[in-house]
Amino acid sequence: MGSVRAHRYSIVSSEEDGMKLATIGMPNGYGNGNAGGKEHTHHQTQSRFVNKNGHCNVQFINMSEKGQRYLADIFTTCVDIRWRWMLVIFCLSFLLSWLLFGFVFWLVALSYGDLDNEEQICVSNVDSFTAAFLFSVETQTTIGYGYRYITEDCPIAVFMVVFQSIVGCIIDAFIIGAVMAKMAKPKKRNETLVFSHYATIAMRDSKLCLMWRVGNLRKSHLVEAHVRAQLLKSRTTAEGEYIPLDQIDIDVGFDTGIDRIFLVSPITIIHEIDEDSPFYDMSRQELESSEFEIVVILEGMVEATAMTTQCRSSYIASEILWGHRFEPVLSVEKNDYTVDYSKFENTYEVPSTPQCSARELAEKKYIMSASNSFCYENEIALMDKEDLDDEEEHEEVKNDLFGKNVVFEGANTELVSETASSQETVLLEPRPLRRESEI
Repeated sequence: MGSVRAHRYSIVSSEEDGMKLATIGMPNGYGNGNAGGKEHTHHQTQSRFVNKNGHCNVQFINMSEKGQRYLADIFTTCVDIRWRWMLVIFCLSFLLSWLLFGFVFWLVALSYGDLDNEEQICVSNVDSFTAAFLFSVETQTTIGYGYRYITEDCPIAVFMVVFQSIVGCIIDAFIIGAVMAKMAKPKKRNETLVFSHYATIAMRDSKLCLMWRVGNLRKSHLVEAHVRAQLLKSRTTAEGEYIPLDQIDIDVGFDTGIDRIFLVSPITIIHEIDEDSPFYDMSRQELESSEFEIVVILEGMVEATAMTTQCRSSYIASEILWGHRFEPVLSVEKNDYTVDYSKFENTYEVPSTPQCSARELAEKKYIMSASNSFCYENEIALMDKEDLDDEEEHEEVKNDLFGKNVVFEGANTELVSETASSQETVLLEPRPLRRESEI
């Protein structure tokens, strides 16, 4: 609980000295140029699963019992339909109920003879269908002009007035609830949550990373905001099954918890291209010829309504700029932080970005480190061998000297023994005494 977690999502991207900033021309008005002066065009337009505005490009066909299923959940259907159809339902629900109960009151008046007699038994002053319709409107809307009214002599009319009042309350609750739920939908909150039009690939902390930017145009916060990403790509299984749209999760820090962001100013979302990444074997050349789609998702609760909202966008291969970084948008002025959204889409080129894949980059680093370690070990082994040779040579010289000493001592021993034997045979002659130092 008390540990501090390092967050790798930076609010301000790092700059490199001497790099020339390049801007990207965006259809939404951000930026006024292109990425490094290059136009990213393809001969064949790739189909999108999710459009840039977040709408899914999917159509449902051949659905059985579609109408019945939609009517079974009529409230959700009313919330999801367009406003024009919602207004049609709003008007028709009241008009049809007024007409229905007006027709019932007209039948009651007709059955009791109130249309022809001057004295009405059930409903006073109702002598035509128009008058019955007006009485129905006055009853359901509780207008009550006082000119038309029911009498206590007709129980069926009393029951119909009570029943119409109950039905009118139910219609009011349903229609007003659907309209309010439609107005309070957090879907419109997505209009102020924006993704960058392009994603980039560059080095970050000595690792090759995929990056894109997300921003909040409102000052109100997005509570519990977190990001997710998925790779959509067709593939064929080992059994030969073709999957037209395989979904692969892209790690943006879910295990470590750094996918949860504090979205006050624009933030750069980072995906490290490591051995678990689906882009680990993809180089720049392979990226330009690949066909895939990256769906990015931002989720959170709207601070004003506490309702969960989801903002989506996508990037295809032609919208990923290799060797680019986002230009910083946050600056400090006096005691405040200023966000310049005119630079939200701008990037600058990083020429030092490797063109190879992350796997090749890791292997190159391993080979370099291994080769350096091998040379050092060889040098140590060579030094040990030289020391061993010197010790052996020293031992040989020592042994030679020891052998010569033994021979010399043997010769001296023989000489002494011969001298002693000669002294035994020769008579000893008297000698003058000498000091020990002289001996």
